[in-house]
Order: sequence, then C-alpha cells, then structure tokens
Amino acid sequence: MNAPRISRPILAFFRFIVRGYFRRHFHAVRIGGAERFSGLQDAPEPLVVYGNHGSWWDPMVAFYLADRLMRGRSHFAPMDADALERYKILGQVGVFPVEMKTGRGAVQFLRTGEAIVRSGGVLWITPQGKFVDVRVRPLEFMPGLATLAVRIAQQTGACRALPLAVEYTYWNERLPECLMLVEEPVLVRPGDTVKGVEARLVAALENGMDQLKSMAIARDASPFETLAHGRLGTGGFYALGKKMKAAVLRRPYQADHTVLPPGREASKQC
Repeated sequence: MNAPRISRPILAFFRFIVRGYFRRHFHAVRIGGAERFSGLQDAPEPLVVYGNHGSWWDPMVAFYLADRLMRGRSHFAPMDADALERYKILGQVGVFPVEMKTGRGAVQFLRTGEAIVRSGGVLWITPQGKFVDVRVRPLEFMPGLATLAVRIAQQTGACRALPLAVEYTYWNERLPECLMLVEEPVLVRPGDTVKGVEARLVAALENGMDQLKSMAIARDASPFETLAHGRLGTGGFYALGKKMKAAVLRRPYQADHTVLPPGREASKQC
C-alpha cells in the first residue's frame, strides 16, 4: 500500500484558508516547545504526532503547525470515512478515510499509517477518537496508536510519537487564545509492548495537558512563542472612536483590552 496522494495546489490553497481562519477567530496562536516539533524536521525515525481532541479546531491546528513549522515533509491524518465523504476536499490534502469501529477499519488505519511513515510522511492522530473536555482524566485512547507505533518500530528500528496538548481559552480579549504545548517525544523501540507503550503515550500527553492548563490559568504569554496575532480590540464604531481620540490627544492607540507580557515572536519557517 502507498501513502495517500496530496494535491499540492489544493494544499497550498487550503493552508491559505486555514491561516485566515486563525487570524479571524483567535486573538493569538501561541505554542510552547515548538523546537521539539520543528527540530524533528530531518529526524531519521518515523514520526507520529498525537494530541488531545477537545474541539472542531484540532485538525486545523495540525494543518497550521505543519505549514508554519515543518513544511519540508508531507503530513497526513485519518478521518471517519462517513465524515470525509461530506468534506471531500480534505481527501486532496492528506486526510484519508478509516471505517470507525470495524476490524476492516483497524486494518486500513494500520496499513495506511505504516505506508505514510515509510514514505517519510508525518502522521497526525487524535487517539481519543471523539471530542473530550481537556479537564477529563484519565485520558482514554482508542486502540490503534500504540499498536501502530510498535509495528513501525519493529519494521524500522524506532518510532517517535510526539505529544501535542491543545487548549482554546479566553484571556482578556474578545477573541480566544489558541494555546499549544509540545511535550518531549516518546521513543518506541523494537521489543516494546503495546500495553507499555500506550501507558507511556497517555502519561506524556496528560503531563503536557496539565502543564498547559497551568500556563493557561496564568494568562501570561511570555512562556509561549506567538505564531500569529488575530484581530485586536472591539472593532466597529467604538474602535474608530478610540482611534480618533488617540490621534487628537497624540497618544498611541491601544487595541488590546489589557496589555499582557509579550510572547516571543516565532520566525516563519520557509
């Protein structure tokens, strides 16, 4: 089996749309531990990125991070076959169908996942398999991720599974923050058991989610790299009035409701 085909023109257009979505709907997109992700651009081991699944936005996060931090590799993700039938454009940008809760679907997932990583692609997975609030513990994964990681390690000598914690939270502005934290990768080697690997995968993601929760509560941007800023302020006639007043008084216009300690600006990877 070969990795799914990606239409590069459609992918470029879709990434453009996704960037605009984040600018319109979030005050800022911020990430901690970005170097753990971008540093694996040329890593020899197969790479699987897995994260919690709290929102409709999660697949968009995958597209956004792949675009910003790892453009040199191809990226893929599974999706319920019935849902993908309703969003067929996603089948052109690296999303492949999987029959949920069937033996045939499990075989589809494993074979396609193995083909992807053998081709040098990056596989993105939300192993919870459904929307789950970020506060729910313990995390429960559907079967598949640990089995895939063990099979890949047996075939290639090693597999890296990178935990990605994601939260969408309101701080002090009209629009929410998109917050992410990349944990240290879980390295899977030949001889590791599926049960043992799954326990390590769950523990690593829970740790990242707990850290991100504390960072979100602190309302401090400084530990994060800021990948993008969205719209600031209230907009409309009220914002226009504030701009005119600032101009008359010769004061700088402040769009933010509250000025927070700034995050580090991330340079775009080309």
